[in-house]
Amino acid sequence: MSMRSMMAPTHLAIILLILGNLLASLSDVAVKVLDGGVSPFQYIFLRQLISLALLFPFWFHQQPKLRCLSNPKVTLIRAHVLLIGSGCMVVSITYLTLATANAVFYTAPLLMIPLSILLLNEKPSTKKIFQTIVGFLGALIILRPSQFHWAAIFALGTATTLALYNILVRKIPNDQSVITTLFWTTLLSLPVSGGLAWLYWQPLHYHEVLWIALSATFIISYNGLATIAYKKAPATQISLAEYSGLIFVVIFGVIWFDEIPDILTAVGIALIVIPLMPKT
Repeated sequence: MSMRSMMAPTHLAIILLILGNLLASLSDVAVKVLDGGVSPFQYIFLRQLISLALLFPFWFHQQPKLRCLSNPKVTLIRAHVLLIGSGCMVVSITYLTLATANAVFYTAPLLMIPLSILLLNEKPSTKKIFQTIVGFLGALIILRPSQFHWAAIFALGTATTLALYNILVRKIPNDQSVITTLFWTTLLSLPVSGGLAWLYWQPLHYHEVLWIALSATFIISYNGLATIAYKKAPATQISLAEYSGLIFVVIFGVIWFDEIPDILTAVGIALIVIPLMPKT
């Protein structure tokens, strides 16, 4: 097998992650538009319910043997990790700018390095460790301790759960389809999210439901693409591609919310983006 053919899965995984992060960024825009008008618990439950409805036809049209859940324990853990991360995400995006919140979100690849060593016995190269540290420093510059906001703690919670969610997918057998993985992960999240939503339920306007539906569509697409990507290549080789979403949220923040980055934010973004640049 040639070196070029060996590298192909990694390149494809990176492309899938970049596309997924574009869609995840659009989901963040939908949450920002809601502006705290919907409680996090209510948002999470409705998003998961809509996601399940979107996934069901694809899951049902598979062969019966492909619908079965291969690793219920790991899937159950991933379902509730996703709930925690989603709740933290709603709070952080509501109170922080898109760029600031996502700068903290994108410390997830750094967190994936020790997690991949601990859970998957992967051995990242010194170069990969250095690149992720550079990206993390860029995120710190964007956040800036002098402007620290309590919501940044929730953003860090999102980053931690995202890293764990993506790492744990490697514990799921490769013969389980992406649709089945997403379907069961979403379904298993409904009891807890539904119970919390019931406690904090409030009337909704149709436009709020529309934004939640859009967010669900975008984020389930991201989850699917990320699931495929992390099955195709080791996390330590592709996790830097997660940083691409920061570029998208900065652009969307400028266009839709007048969130103009200052010079330090630009420097931080540069430190995050530079390691992603292809080497000639």
